[in-house]
Amino acid sequence: MEEFLKSLTMMPWLIVIVILAAVLLPQAVRILREYERGVIFRLGKLVGAKGPGLILLIPFVDRMVKMDLRVVTIDVARQELMTRDNVPVTVDAVVYFRVIDSAAAVVRVENFLKATSLIAQTTLRSVLGQAELDDLLSHRDKVNQTLQDIIDRHTDPWGIKVVTVEVRDVVLPDSMKRAMAKQAETERERRAKIIAAEAELQAAEKLVQAGAKIAVQPIALQLRFLQTMAEIASEHNTATVLPLPIELFRPYLTPPPSAASPPPSAAAPLPGAAAPSNPSREA
Repeated sequence: MEEFLKSLTMMPWLIVIVILAAVLLPQAVRILREYERGVIFRLGKLVGAKGPGLILLIPFVDRMVKMDLRVVTIDVARQELMTRDNVPVTVDAVVYFRVIDSAAAVVRVENFLKATSLIAQTTLRSVLGQAELDDLLSHRDKVNQTLQDIIDRHTDPWGIKVVTVEVRDVVLPDSMKRAMAKQAETERERRAKIIAAEAELQAAEKLVQAGAKIAVQPIALQLRFLQTMAEIASEHNTATVLPLPIELFRPYLTPPPSAASPPPSAAAPLPGAAAPSNPSREA
């Protein structure tokens, strides 16, 4: 009976101890993951960043702010701006960054996510407003690098490292799209005409070379003619028209010289002409 009464008197103390343990242990013991850091303030004064693993705190004295060191992605809202060559465009971007100094990200800026997002929007409008449309479309990597350098320079005192910045989409007016399409079509037509002219020039040069070869060796023309006939004959045509070179008939067009014809000096006199006198008879 006495033991039972003694246990009843100890019961309130046990309850108090359990309640204190349930309240104090979560305040005194923290476990941080590998990618987390805890910035500890003791009575309002910065102690430093600790973690990962088991962290012991003084209840009601220490206060810990948990920071995530993984890469954070923020979308930069669409911005309507005017490029350097007075073309209205609508652009948006994405920013990748991470916290490298947990203490600075907590102490030096109130909300590093909001601050980084706003500085990214301002920098996007400023940089793209100084760039021309052709550079924005064809040299986007340089524009991205410029954005990254400027944003990283602004966020470095906050313990933020900008990994990369990408201009995701560039929306052009419909009139500008039609003008660019017409320009591209005209440029392609110009290239096609230049290529065709160069091909004609090369073909003419080759024909001149072939003509020079044939002039040196006329038999090449006949060989080419026979090759053409063989190619046409293999196609099973019902009617074939072939141009015949005049060189093939030139030996038949020129009459051969006659051996029986007298020379012009010994030709017979024409009728009615006086016969030549014989000087020996007259003598």
